[in-house]
Amino acid sequence: MNTLFAKLSLALLAIVLLVGSAFFLIERYSNKNYYEEITQRLNAPIAMYVTGERQLIKQGEVDEASLMQLAQQAMVINPTVEVYLLDKQGRILGHAFPPESIQADSVDLAPVRKLIDGEAEMPIRGTDPRNLDRDKVFSAFPVMDGEQLQGYLYAILGGKKYDELAQDIRGSYVQRISFGALLAIILAAFLVGLLVFSLMTRRLSKLTLNVTRFTESNFDPEMTIAITPTAQGGDEIQQLRQAFGHMAAKIREQFERLKETDRLRRELVTNVSHDLRTPLASMHGYVETMLLKNSTLSSEERHRYLEITRKHTSRLGQLIGDLFDLSRLEAHSIDPVSEAFSLAELLQDVTQDFELEASTKGVKITVVGGRGYSTVYADISLIQRVLENLLRNALKYTPRGGEIRIQLQHFDNRLQVEVADTGCGIPAADIEHVFDRYYHGEQSPDQEHESTGLGLAIVSKILDLHGSRIKVESIVNQGTRFEFNLPVAQAA
Repeated sequence: MNTLFAKLSLALLAIVLLVGSAFFLIERYSNKNYYEEITQRLNAPIAMYVTGERQLIKQGEVDEASLMQLAQQAMVINPTVEVYLLDKQGRILGHAFPPESIQADSVDLAPVRKLIDGEAEMPIRGTDPRNLDRDKVFSAFPVMDGEQLQGYLYAILGGKKYDELAQDIRGSYVQRISFGALLAIILAAFLVGLLVFSLMTRRLSKLTLNVTRFTESNFDPEMTIAITPTAQGGDEIQQLRQAFGHMAAKIREQFERLKETDRLRRELVTNVSHDLRTPLASMHGYVETMLLKNSTLSSEERHRYLEITRKHTSRLGQLIGDLFDLSRLEAHSIDPVSEAFSLAELLQDVTQDFELEASTKGVKITVVGGRGYSTVYADISLIQRVLENLLRNALKYTPRGGEIRIQLQHFDNRLQVEVADTGCGIPAADIEHVFDRYYHGEQSPDQEHESTGLGLAIVSKILDLHGSRIKVESIVNQGTRFEFNLPVAQAA
């Protein structure tokens, strides 16, 4: 009884029984009115014919013999007819029945006048003197003496004999057939309704089973929900099924993301632990050496140890800063404060900061373009960080005598920035990983690696905040080119 099918079946049974009972009652009421109307229309002239045969009231006196004779003739023709003679006030003046069978001494004349005047639609029911439980159809006609109204001839068309006959045939073959047919119709309607509900709830049951299996599988990504697309979305059950399928796909996608996030978190913890442990261990070793051999160390050795310790602290500070920035970018806790500024001027300032280091390594930095309109709409501090990271990355992998080329170009309503170097390049298999955390390109053994491996990941996240994508092209031993674009201020 807890299933939807059972509840719908009970509701359907109640509705079918209610409708069947209402139909049965309405049908009986309609048939009764239909029969009584036909009876009254066919027998309405009886009272007129009887009245026209004899003068029933003459000079105020009732001709009881004539009344009895006419009443008996009428009852022979139609045994259900009962004839009464009424005065002008509706009192019963005469009849052909035993006095003890009469339960009323007068008849309501309002229905009589309606029938005579033709003011109301048939069937018109009036008082039955022998059965006061319900009114019955009748025939009536005024009794005249010359031009004077003396009373009314009142004929009940379904008298006591009719009631007895109706009682006898109440359980007749015809009524049993009618009642059986009604029950068959009700049963057929109920079975058809059960079939329809079964077809409807079967899909719900299947959907419930899929939901249960999906839940019990602990949202297993391998658990798939089959979805049949429809042109207009289908009915409500199909729409619910499609919505659950999309929801399950979203849950699986979120689970995959959570698993990937958890993997990256564990990888981050491992890498951070390693990267923090290395400079800390070196710093600890050199400081401990200085403490143990302080009296025997020369000033040059002491200065070299301090310089190495300073380098490790600087790298440690850079690593912590990059980790903090990357975590804020991944947590979407940084909102760009966009403004209009000259990208060419910003690029000029950034390249000046790297000129000393580049000249020391024998690397040439060249800026091309940007003489025209170069005003973009972005967060100037974040874009400066992008340019610094790209230049630092290019400078790190460009050998002595190489070149770093920065170019600005206009495309539609955007300004494209290209940073290309003549360094060692990136293998094709590693290009898709260059923006991952802790990615390090291949280096020669004599190349000192001081990068945190987070620079390009930070670049990618910052450009994502600006609705831009960074692209990379590289050829091993020939160089690498990074490019991205920003909207110009007018278009923005």
